[in-house]
Amino acid sequence: MKIVLLVLSFFLINIRCSTQIITGADQTDKYLPLLKGKRIAIMANPTSIIGQKHLVDSLQNLGVNIVKVFGPEHGFRGNASAGTHVKDEIDQTTKIPIISLYGAKNKPSKADLADVDILLYDLQDVGVRFYTNINALVRLMESCVESGKGMIILDRPNPNAYLIDGPILDMKYQSGIGRFPLPMSHGLTVGEFAQMANGQGWLAGGAKCKITIIPVANYNHEMEYELPVAPSPNLNTPQSILLYPSTCMFEGTYLNHGRGTYFPFTVLGSPELKGKYTFSFTPTSIKGMAETPLFMNQICYGLDLRNYDITQLRKSKKINIQWIMELYKAHPNKEKFFDSSLSKEMGTIERLIGSGLFRQQIIDGTSEAEIRKSWEPGLSEYKKMRLQYLLYP
Repeated sequence: MKIVLLVLSFFLINIRCSTQIITGADQTDKYLPLLKGKRIAIMANPTSIIGQKHLVDSLQNLGVNIVKVFGPEHGFRGNASAGTHVKDEIDQTTKIPIISLYGAKNKPSKADLADVDILLYDLQDVGVRFYTNINALVRLMESCVESGKGMIILDRPNPNAYLIDGPILDMKYQSGIGRFPLPMSHGLTVGEFAQMANGQGWLAGGAKCKITIIPVANYNHEMEYELPVAPSPNLNTPQSILLYPSTCMFEGTYLNHGRGTYFPFTVLGSPELKGKYTFSFTPTSIKGMAETPLFMNQICYGLDLRNYDITQLRKSKKINIQWIMELYKAHPNKEKFFDSSLSKEMGTIERLIGSGLFRQQIIDGTSEAEIRKSWEPGLSEYKKMRLQYLLYP
C-alpha cells in the first residue's frame, strides 16, 4: 500500500516543466503512419506512456499490430526489483507475449524478430552512464542490424540533461553498468545517444542501425522536467532522480544509500557513523524495492538530502563529490569504506565512477579541484564530440 501511495503521489506532482513539451510518444500523428500494416515489437516499461495511459495499451486500442513486447530491467510493468532476473510471460492486460531481456538473455534473437517488421523503443532515461537503459538500447540496435530491421525511437526529455560531468569511462572498467566511453552524466536524450552510438561505431563490428527518431517537441537541454512516472522502483521521487548522478556512486561503498526506505538515493548512512551525525534512518525489507538492503533493521546515521536545494546542482553543473569525500573522512573504519562486496550492491567504485584513480584520490584526501583536473582532457573532448549528435538546442 505504501508503494502504491508513493507512486500515486509521484504522478500528482505539479510538473514544473513547460506544458508545451510534447514527448515523442505523445506525437502519434508523426509515427502511426509508419506503423500502419506493419508487425510491431515494442521495448517498453511503465514510463512508456501516451498521456496517462501505457503506450502498448494505447497503440493496441488504435489498431496497431503489436506482436510482442520486450521487457527491460524491472520488467514491462515495473514489478521487479533492481538486478532481479525477469521471466518471459503473457501480459494479462493485452494478452501480448512479453520477452524478457533481463533474464536468460539480454537481446532479441533473430527468431524473436523473424515475425517483426519494426521495433519501437520508448523508455524514459535519466541521463547517467550506469542507468542500464542505454545498454539495452544498443543491444536492440545490434539485433535490428543482424535481422535487417528498422527501429523507431520515441524520444523523451532527460531530467539531468543540463549536467555533463564525471570522468570518461576507462574501458578497463567496462561492465554491465558501463559499456561506453561516456562521462557519468552524459547530457543526452536516448535519441541523441542512439545517434552517438551509431556515429561513434559503438555497435558490434561498428555497424549502424537504421533508426527513425520522433523528437520531443518544444524542448531544450536546460529545461527542468519532472517525470510523470517513476523510471524505476528506487527512483521514485523527483529529488531522487536529480540526486542520482551524485548518490549512485555510493553503490560502490559500504554505506546504505536509502535502499530499504521509501526515499532511496536521497539519504546516505551507516551504523558505524553513530556519533558523527544526528540524522538516522533504518533500512527494512520492502518488496519490489529492496528486499535485503545493506544494514537491514539497523539504525544508520549520516546525511539527509531529501530537502537539499537542487538548484545548487543546476547552477554548478557539477556532480557533487563533496558528500563522498565528507563521509569517507567521517567513517571510522576506512578500510571497509570502498568494500562494495560487503554491501552486495551493483559494483565497485571503479566501475561506477569509470576511473581507476578515484578511490585512491578520496583515500589520499585529494582536493576536488585536483580530482576534477584528472577528468581532463577527456571530459572536454567528449563535450565537443557530443555537439554533432544533438537534436535540441
